[in-house]
Amino acid sequence: MAETSANTDVALQARIRELAEEKNAIILAHNYQIGPVQDVADVLGDSLGLAQEAAEVEEADIIVFCGVHFMAETAAILSPGKRVLLPDLQAGCFLADTLTAEGLAEWKAEHPGAKVVSYVNSTAAVKALSDYCCTSANAVKVVEAIPADTDILFCPDMFLGAYVREVTGRDNIHLWPGECHVHSPITLEMVLEKMAEYPEADVMVHPECRCSAELAQMIEDGDERLDGRQVQVASTGGMVRQAQEGENEQYIVGTEKGINHRLAKENPGREFIPVSEKAICQYMKRITLEKVLHSLTEDVYQVTVDPETAAAARGAVDRMLEIT
Repeated sequence: MAETSANTDVALQARIRELAEEKNAIILAHNYQIGPVQDVADVLGDSLGLAQEAAEVEEADIIVFCGVHFMAETAAILSPGKRVLLPDLQAGCFLADTLTAEGLAEWKAEHPGAKVVSYVNSTAAVKALSDYCCTSANAVKVVEAIPADTDILFCPDMFLGAYVREVTGRDNIHLWPGECHVHSPITLEMVLEKMAEYPEADVMVHPECRCSAELAQMIEDGDERLDGRQVQVASTGGMVRQAQEGENEQYIVGTEKGINHRLAKENPGREFIPVSEKAICQYMKRITLEKVLHSLTEDVYQVTVDPETAAAARGAVDRMLEIT
């Protein structure tokens, strides 16, 4: 059965590649996508890397975005001359849905003079009301680019915001109470339990996790519970680099499980252990090879952003890309 499935994947991937070339399309895929979709992509990356790629696309006419809706919106903002397709319009984001443009407008009214830093995991309408966007890879640098005496409204992820507040030492960062349903259940206790189970493993934890600020404090303090090991709070792109540059044979990984496919593929012989077997995003997993093929075949489903919203959001997104 597994062999039959693998053969089917190979056939689908071949047809997808053929159609992509025929239609002058580029396929972008996030690190959390299922393995076969990752393997057919032209570019695989985290939110920052894919946003950069979308901004630089010149030759292709079509961008097929294998990710979730806010990512396709960002690509549409950055590449207004391209046709951006999302293979499944139901591939949304629990975190992005925690904040509406109306909610942000009310929050801004309560904090006049504050700068809004919105995580890229947000809608285009929220980005349009923001001063800066950021990703997990550059959130700290984005905040550090803002004068220290300026209040910041950080949204929508409170755990990423708490991590940024811990690392920067700024107490004037206000947090929107949003969270990722995949990362928020990952606690410090879970990480420490895995470390006890795998005493030789290094540790990589995403800053959206509930424990990211605590881990940052422990790293700074040289907490003995970390046992002198390499422990890093990092975006998925940072995790990929750490695995490439590191020398350990075992890594404990605290993020959505999809990244383990890429990590294992690019680092044969090494072991990547998820902090949680339940860390699976059902929205990311909605994209399949069959849906990618359907998207290319039928030219569906186009994601657009109205010009006024796109123009308002573009400044915040461009600032995100400038600070890396």
